[in-house]
Amino acid sequence: MKKIIFIAALIAITIQVKAQTAAAVIKPTDTTKLYNPAADASAEVAIAVKKAAAEHKNVLLQIGGNWCIWCIRFNDLVTKDPDLDKYVRENYVIVHVNYSKENKNDALLAQLGYPQRFGFPVFVVLDDKGNRIHTQNSGYLEEGKGHSKDKVMEFFKDWSPMAIDPKTYGDTK
Repeated sequence: MKKIIFIAALIAITIQVKAQTAAAVIKPTDTTKLYNPAADASAEVAIAVKKAAAEHKNVLLQIGGNWCIWCIRFNDLVTKDPDLDKYVRENYVIVHVNYSKENKNDALLAQLGYPQRFGFPVFVVLDDKGNRIHTQNSGYLEEGKGHSKDKVMEFFKDWSPMAIDPKTYGDTK
C-alpha cells in the first residue's frame, strides 16, 4: 500500500512539474493578449468616445490582432517609449480592435470605411463625438523592422485634439 501511495505521489509531482514547465514556456506576455477576439468592439468604442468627450481627447483605434507582429511592435514602441506613452495618454483614449479569424468585427470596420484594406496594424482616429477624422496606414510609420518614433509622434500630434481645433490656429475668415 505504501508503495502505491509513493508511486502516485511521484506521478503527481511529475505531472505538476511538467505543467509548471509548460506554463513557463507558453506563458503569454501582456502583448499576446493585446487584442481580445471576444470583445464587443462597438461597445468598447462607444465607451471610449464617452470617455474622450469627458477628458477632451480623441479616440485612437488600433486595429489588428495578436497574430500580427507589427501590431505588437507598434504597441511595444508606444508603451515603452516614455515620450510616446505620455503623449498618447494625454491626448487619446485607445481601443485595440481585434481582427482575426475568430472575430473580424466586420460591422464596425464597415462603419469605419474598411480600414483593413491598408493592412495591419491600421489606425483610425475618432473625435470626441465618435466621428472618424483620419485613417492611418501604418506602413508610412515604419522604419526598418519596426516603427519610427519620430513618424509615430508626428502622426499623434497631427491628429491630436489641439491640432484639429480651429481655435488653435485662429479664424482664417
